[in-house]
Amino acid sequence: MKNIVVILLVGLCKASVTAGNFKPTVIAFGACAHENKPQPIWDAIVNAKPDLFIFAGDNIYADTEDMEVMKAKYAKLAAQPGYKSLLETCPVLATWDDHDFGVNDGGKHYSMKKESAEVFLDFFGVPNSDPRRARDGIYASKMFGPKGRKVQIILLDTRYFRDDLDKYAKGESKPKDIVGWYKPTKDTSRTLLGEAQWSWLEEELGKSAEVRIIVSSIQVVSWEKGMECWGNMPHERDRLFKLIDKTNANGCFFISGDVHFTELSVAKGEGPYPLYDLTASGLNQSPGESWYKSINSYRLSNKVYAGRNFGLIQINWKGKDTTITLQGRKESGEIAHEEVLPLSRLK
Repeated sequence: MKNIVVILLVGLCKASVTAGNFKPTVIAFGACAHENKPQPIWDAIVNAKPDLFIFAGDNIYADTEDMEVMKAKYAKLAAQPGYKSLLETCPVLATWDDHDFGVNDGGKHYSMKKESAEVFLDFFGVPNSDPRRARDGIYASKMFGPKGRKVQIILLDTRYFRDDLDKYAKGESKPKDIVGWYKPTKDTSRTLLGEAQWSWLEEELGKSAEVRIIVSSIQVVSWEKGMECWGNMPHERDRLFKLIDKTNANGCFFISGDVHFTELSVAKGEGPYPLYDLTASGLNQSPGESWYKSINSYRLSNKVYAGRNFGLIQINWKGKDTTITLQGRKESGEIAHEEVLPLSRLK
């Protein structure tokens, strides 16, 4: 059996970090930070003393084809006092979701995706030598820590290559507790990641690491809400789970954003071992309607909170079995929900 993987659903990177002896054991993440609204949650994030912060998407609400407008909105994020404090505390990695990509629920047909990617990479300080500067999309991977305690962070791009989604037709009846408007497609030719990113991901999962965090801007495990998620393309979700098995990538878990609340979901019996997805979303965005009450048969009991929130991952290498603690935290810093996973469970 190979080394352990934690899959985190998000993108890269503000402050540049290198592998070496950098050992992130406390990793904070979040999504959905509107640049025109106050962002007091950064105080709690900084107080958690993370070694690393990951943006999981909707880092700004650009929603534009005008790159000057997009740059101005990133400038508002950069001017947030709390975000400035974070940058003095730890490095930042990032991926995007739809609003910072440039269009609500957008995919490959967004006309300014190349230009938007350039603005994103510039803002997050990605050097010209980085592979992302020479290829389409913003997917990336970083490896940290010494041999035997390697942590790999995989940042997926769920926007640049994504095909269209199927919607419920006007007047079409939806199952109970469906709050969104999308339904799973039966067209297996559609892609979420694109073949180039799929090939890259297989190579990354084949590398040696003890813990891997795969960041996805949209939820991976939960799919019943009718919102954007991997389950809108069931064949792609299944392909991801099978790829983890094929590459013997033990220790995987996902992190995701998008939905404006925090919850913990787990898929059992669909992959080589239980696959967890910690969602943290709503750094300063409140849940729309009753989204957090929507159906999710994968949710662990009581592992949900609807207020503004962030996620925290704590890796404890001490003892016979390394543990990974997954938390959803409130704007105050208080723990909203928590699950402690022995790394041996993720094999």
